[in-house]
Amino acid sequence: MTLDRTDRSWRGTPDLWLDAAYDLLVEAGVEAVKVMPLAQRLGLSRTSFYWHFPDREALLAGLVDRWRAKNTGTLVARCEAPAATISEAMLNLIDCWVDPALFDSRLEFAMRTWALTDAAVKSAMAAADGLRLAAITALFRRFGYGETEADTRARTLYLTQVGYIAVGSEESFDIRMGRIPAYVLTFSGVAPSPAEIAAFQARHRG
Repeated sequence: MTLDRTDRSWRGTPDLWLDAAYDLLVEAGVEAVKVMPLAQRLGLSRTSFYWHFPDREALLAGLVDRWRAKNTGTLVARCEAPAATISEAMLNLIDCWVDPALFDSRLEFAMRTWALTDAAVKSAMAAADGLRLAAITALFRRFGYGETEADTRARTLYLTQVGYIAVGSEESFDIRMGRIPAYVLTFSGVAPSPAEIAAFQARHRG
């Protein structure tokens, strides 16, 4: 058993390699995600990579799966979270864009850049956009918005956030938090109550 544990430590783990690949992807783009630089970064042998992945393409597929599970999976879950009002539901979704542990904007930017040169990733991105828009549209419909209005509001909300990511917009945490009530009103047509804003702030300032 001791020998086995030593062996695994020397070779790393799939998640260790994926973590390092993630770092290179967000720092320098997909072209930087290669086996030798990863091995050097981890202080492991190049051959140890192949203990976990048959080739670089399998590693890249793992990055796509990680992005899909984190960003799309979390966004859909926040859209489906229980809420008593549309403004509370909006704040549940906006959690994604305030807490990077929920939605990774750096990874999203890297994936959208990668999609410009890779047809398979472009297809995965289109599918993700479709799923996310459908989830946001369903959120609006849940609170009585008609089909066309729900679709339009969903696109306004989602494409605004995609724009934030695409242009690399930077604002302080306090500025972003201060804009949240106006965003909720803009996207839903309903202003959040003081209690809803207090609950939202408590989640993110605690």
